[in-house]
Amino acid sequence: MTRSGAEGRTLRAVVLTVLIVAVLGPIAAGLWQSLRAGLGVLPAIGAETLSLDPWRALVDLPGFGTSLRLTLWTGFAATGLALLLAVGVCAAVHDRMDRRASGRLLAPFLAAPHAAMAIGLAFLLAPSGWIARALAPVMGWDRPPMLETVNDPWGLALIVGLVAKELPFLLLVILSALSQIPVRAQMAAGRALGYGRGIVWIKVIMPQVWPLIRLPVMVVLAFSLSVVDVALILGPSNPPTLAVRLLRLFSDPDIFQLLPASAGAILQALLALAGFAVLWLCDRAGRVIGLWWVRRGGRGLSAEPGLWLATGLATALMILGALAMVSLLVWSVAWRWPWPGLLPDSWSLRPWTGAGQGVTRALMNTVTLALSTTALSLTLAIAWLEGEDRGHFPRAKWAERLIYLPLLVPQIAFLYGLNVLVLRLGAAPGLVPVVWAQALFVFPYVMIALSDPWRALDPGLPRAAAALGAGPWRRLWRVKLPVLLTPILTASAIGVAVSVAQYLPTLFLGGGRVATLTTEAVTLSSGSDRRITGVYASLQAGLPFAAYLAAFLIPALRFRNRRALSGAAA
Repeated sequence: MTRSGAEGRTLRAVVLTVLIVAVLGPIAAGLWQSLRAGLGVLPAIGAETLSLDPWRALVDLPGFGTSLRLTLWTGFAATGLALLLAVGVCAAVHDRMDRRASGRLLAPFLAAPHAAMAIGLAFLLAPSGWIARALAPVMGWDRPPMLETVNDPWGLALIVGLVAKELPFLLLVILSALSQIPVRAQMAAGRALGYGRGIVWIKVIMPQVWPLIRLPVMVVLAFSLSVVDVALILGPSNPPTLAVRLLRLFSDPDIFQLLPASAGAILQALLALAGFAVLWLCDRAGRVIGLWWVRRGGRGLSAEPGLWLATGLATALMILGALAMVSLLVWSVAWRWPWPGLLPDSWSLRPWTGAGQGVTRALMNTVTLALSTTALSLTLAIAWLEGEDRGHFPRAKWAERLIYLPLLVPQIAFLYGLNVLVLRLGAAPGLVPVVWAQALFVFPYVMIALSDPWRALDPGLPRAAAALGAGPWRRLWRVKLPVLLTPILTASAIGVAVSVAQYLPTLFLGGGRVATLTTEAVTLSSGSDRRITGVYASLQAGLPFAAYLAAFLIPALRFRNRRALSGAAA
């Protein structure tokens, strides 16, 4: 075996060990601790007997059934609607969409943290928000209407918030999948046989796309069923969704509430499993029905109206999301804004200057966590991929599926158990445990974003460097990393965005002592001062935007001379 191959095996073994010990192990340990407490065993509070009493206490909570129904309704509705709209948009306009240009267009929506988007939507949808102000002259409202447009008991605002945030993600996932399929040729063949665009998409294209996007859809479903920060801001409050109810139980001064809370955490994991089972059943049923439909033939049915309706609704949601981000900035500098003015009568920077040391501390903590978790995740991802190259290993799909595990297991299902494990190990709540907890969720996104560009690198480049006498480490630093600068920075920007958005990991592993822009913005969103809330949410949204902007600008500046030389040569 060559020295390079041995180094590759070592790198691969180290990364797999870190993945198992530091990522998969903590999730399993956290679930185990939650399961024990859910069955009545939590020695720290004197509970040492196996019992189903925690489950009985959970079910007996007032409004438990309503919380469960709300969780299922909002989770499945948001995921299904986001998927239908994303598929409809791609089916209608995929031939006019450039993947790179679309990625840049969707980047601001992907960068916006869920909590910041939810706060902005609350500013828009509230009875005194922008939409109501715009409608006031038409409807004759001389005061904000008495309508439950936010925190409504049906969870409609929560569904809108989840769809507005997940739609761009699914659009990007589907566009990426389409790049692996000869869509133009298959569409042309289908149209030549007399089928409409929509029917060709449903019968031919979508069956090939679905296996490529199944895992991302499962991630979206798991998130929608267990989201906390968005549900706190937009969702029903009395009773809330199950995840919010569990967070309140975990934070209850009565420590014995930890037992039914842990039972609920396991129930939350079971709900995610049930959701995946429903997706599998729909997949199997779709195959049977689709095969029957294809064999039956028929060309009279048209799906065009549905595709354009989906495109219109998706466009409206994107506009709503953009206005939500703008509303954060407007509220952060608004001073006097009487009803029903569309813009404030007076503006001021006092909300920014008066935020004090609290916003500075939260900003510094957020930046520290984002840089630390992203650097750690990026190092692991590069080590994994470089180990593959040096050892000449094939793509390990089984290991890549394990990477998705932290995204498929609801956070609240294992984070409390993980917190118990950290305390047993003697570590005090603080920045270091939070970095570890956030990295569980940052690493999968960084790895997913970097793996395809890395593997698509022209193998002739490192071979040419090797022929010139460059060793494996020099080839990495002088050839691969500079050539892959744009994908690396893009993956880093995604890592920063994911880190900034983390709410529950910061709350649980920080023990309430690590204040970030996200934790503070979610707390302030239930208050009455929209200006200060706008300051925190604007900063929270601004950090990922800055990271994405740097990912676009740094390569342009770094390689500007090469473009100039290329243009001169032409």
